[in-house]
Amino acid sequence: MKVAIAALILLLPLAAFADPIKGPPADAGFSISLSNPNLKPLPGIGVYELDLFDAEPPVIDALHAAGGYVVCYFSAGSLEDWRSDASQFPKFVVGRDYEGWPGERWLDIRQRTLLAPMMEARLDLAVKKDCDAVDPDNVDGFSNQTGFDISKDDQLAFNRGLADAAHARDLAIGLKNAAELVNELMTAFDFVVIESCAAQKVCGTYEPFADAGKAVFQIEYRGETGDWNAACHDAIARRFTAILTNLALDGKAEGCPKT
Repeated sequence: MKVAIAALILLLPLAAFADPIKGPPADAGFSISLSNPNLKPLPGIGVYELDLFDAEPPVIDALHAAGGYVVCYFSAGSLEDWRSDASQFPKFVVGRDYEGWPGERWLDIRQRTLLAPMMEARLDLAVKKDCDAVDPDNVDGFSNQTGFDISKDDQLAFNRGLADAAHARDLAIGLKNAAELVNELMTAFDFVVIESCAAQKVCGTYEPFADAGKAVFQIEYRGETGDWNAACHDAIARRFTAILTNLALDGKAEGCPKT
């Protein structure tokens, strides 16, 4: 019997013995600061989100030392022309302007093989900076005017590829918005970051993540959400962590009152 067990162990993939990817805690306070990379530990906050390119390792180290979990943001579905790797993207994969965000344009995510080196380099940077997780943005181009004929299946393949590449590096990964893809991507992603779901009345779409014990970070913007108290009441009932902040995402936010 012992010989048979030993043989079975040898046949199992190494992944069977690997530690599971640790997603962010579902019940911790959340702070996001993309335009101000010098985020300091804050009382009552357990999860911090910073810009991948701008965050400095000493800042991340300090957040870790205070017991924080660090999520690093980058845009996966659009090209921001100020990024250090912007010149590496072939011109023919760059599409329409991202409305409202100067210098940002949609990417043709159907070109997964061409985009893979840049995306993987960004994930490698997240590992180098000791991020715990990544939040790749704009992974819903199929439902936007990108200039490309991107299908839902194209988007699912791209997003799953990102998740696999992150997990291969022991990084957790969050699904950003993409309400139409929640059911298909629930098992591939470790948490979700959503914007303006109360203002758009789509928060219920993301409840499967909370039902699975995964963190849901809900960002509402001042001037968009009419009744913050009502939004908080709903977020708490759904087991979401909600904050009210500004479009600058500078770390200045208020969370829901504790009940």
